[in-house]
Amino acid sequence: MVTTFQIQTQAPQTFVEITDKVVEIVRQSGITSGTCTLFIPHTTAGITINENCDPDVVHDMIHALNGLIPVHGPYRHAEGNSHAHIKASMMGSSVTIPITGNALAFGTWQGIFFTEFDGPRTRKVRVAVQNDA
Repeated sequence: MVTTFQIQTQAPQTFVEITDKVVEIVRQSGITSGTCTLFIPHTTAGITINENCDPDVVHDMIHALNGLIPVHGPYRHAEGNSHAHIKASMMGSSVTIPITGNALAFGTWQGIFFTEFDGPRTRKVRVAVQNDA
């Protein structure tokens, strides 16, 4: 089962927690044992799993990424968003989470974040839920 949903990001760089949406997709699938793979079909956005309890973690991650890859630098890409391409590659375009008991098998404090580096934009997230059978 593959589902696609949209996100409207609100800032040039932001992490949008999408955990609840993905949990609901898995619940509705009825799959009790398998995997959930999320794929981001964009080159200036990504996806990651990280702490979803303290919002300062997201702030710190964006701050650290900007320290490593500044928005303005000696980039050659004509569109002026090279930093976004680099950050998206670092985050990655997919994550896979095990499903047990019709639920995502997260660790403590984990959540799923869509990572925007060239917004605000309307973005897509593809979710594939697969049974172990």
